[in-house]
Amino acid sequence: MVRSQAVWQGQAPFSVHRDQVHRPGHPETPFDRLVLDHPGAAAILALDEDDRVLVVEQYRHPPRRRFVELPAGLLDHPGEDPVDAARRELLEEGLVEAASWTHLLSTYPSPGLSSERIEIYLARGLTHVPDRGGFEPVHEEADMSVSWVPLAELVAGVLAGRLTDGPLALAVLAYERLVNQTPAN
Repeated sequence: MVRSQAVWQGQAPFSVHRDQVHRPGHPETPFDRLVLDHPGAAAILALDEDDRVLVVEQYRHPPRRRFVELPAGLLDHPGEDPVDAARRELLEEGLVEAASWTHLLSTYPSPGLSSERIEIYLARGLTHVPDRGGFEPVHEEADMSVSWVPLAELVAGVLAGRLTDGPLALAVLAYERLVNQTPAN
């Protein structure tokens, strides 16, 4: 990177900066890139004993439509452990706690524009709880619906192009692959 300049500082923790960069080995041809600084996020594939997944449906303004998604949220504090964020989001969005947490995968959903990294977890041993721990849904979350959908229906919806949320697609396909993986000979 040749230099970086702040362009915009929004509500913490988001900001945008313009970086002047060059391709490795080609310092003679610098170019600019806008970067959205993002604190990272955690998403949860909460799977019950009947192979149903907890999903939320909510409106997302940038694409101007509702999406079926996994419970997910930002890493709220610098240095926050993503699994702690996952636990919080599962409670806040689904009124569920999990006894078992397994890291499924990490993904950069838009690396050409954003530093966002999403950690996706499998949550098992689910227990419904009566309250959100003081969390009150606002904005899009106030209109969010929650449901349990069979994993097979989610896989079919992703493969048919009906379900297009990135973390949901990656999580259900990764889990499906892990479960149906045949041992190497």
